[in-house]
Amino acid sequence: MGQYAKSNNLVHDAACNVAESARQVTAAAVASSPAGQAALNAAEITWARACIASCKANNNSQGVEAYLSLLRSLGVT
Repeated sequence: MGQYAKSNNLVHDAACNVAESARQVTAAAVASSPAGQAALNAAEITWARACIASCKANNNSQGVEAYLSLLRSLGVT
């Protein structure tokens, strides 16, 4: 679900891209099992929360809705 950010806000993009890199490392290392899926979901949640924090701190809250939608789809409220 992750992706590298390209918002033209360098600080926001850098923060989201660091989170995306961490998400990709986890995604590459997880096993194909229920525990692996749980680890991947946790990485997705962590990534989305990091991007939400960056949107609020660095991007005038622009782009928050996409990450909130992802969290809702993963069962996080």
